[in-house]
Amino acid sequence: MPQTLAHLLFGKGALSLTRCILQGASALSLGSTECLLLGVMAYDRYLAICNPLRYTSAMDMKHRHLLATSCWIIGGLFSMVNVFFILQHSFCGPNHINHFFCELHFLLDLACNDIKVTKAIFNSLSAIIVMVPFWVILCSYGCILYSICQMRSAARWHKAFSTCGSHLVVVTLFYGTIMSIYIIPQSSSSPDRNKNVAVMYLVVTPLLNPIIYTLRNKDVHRAVVKVLRRMNFDEKP
Repeated sequence: MPQTLAHLLFGKGALSLTRCILQGASALSLGSTECLLLGVMAYDRYLAICNPLRYTSAMDMKHRHLLATSCWIIGGLFSMVNVFFILQHSFCGPNHINHFFCELHFLLDLACNDIKVTKAIFNSLSAIIVMVPFWVILCSYGCILYSICQMRSAARWHKAFSTCGSHLVVVTLFYGTIMSIYIIPQSSSSPDRNKNVAVMYLVVTPLLNPIIYTLRNKDVHRAVVKVLRRMNFDEKP
């Protein structure tokens, strides 16, 4: 995003191939890691609601660090594999991408030699990194929904929905957009569609994440109330 903002500010959109690949690799690594983390968070909620007695041992500090570290490592490796296959191709023109940043998925289309094999590898890896966590999310929430249906207490219903609500909103925003880019076949009739969709998962979703995740945090609520009270006090003559 800093590079994109600089291009918008100065009216220049030129990048060297190396910087373009680094930009695309960084975005791909972080996006892949978020996919995996959302899957882990769904599993966490499954344990909290469906197996509350096992939750403390299954999600202790050691397991949380292991899961988080694994997501970051796999996301980085996924990006490196894509970069490796990108570097096997030569780029001799054209050198214009109809996008506001160098996404590797679209950079590959500028290669001079045959990209069919690399494209197939890209699509297969993308399907794995997107769909595996997505199926984990679906299975987790399927079990959660079944467990909720067995509850007779309205308070437990409310607590379960409160626990899952923020995660479901983020999953819907994030997966709804990246699946339309990486899973659903692209249409050549709307070349600007990719840019419009990319704004959602590169800008809007990361911007909303902190707000969504802290809406039910009581400490945040108290902090906001303190700030508002202080502002009102300062405005008094």
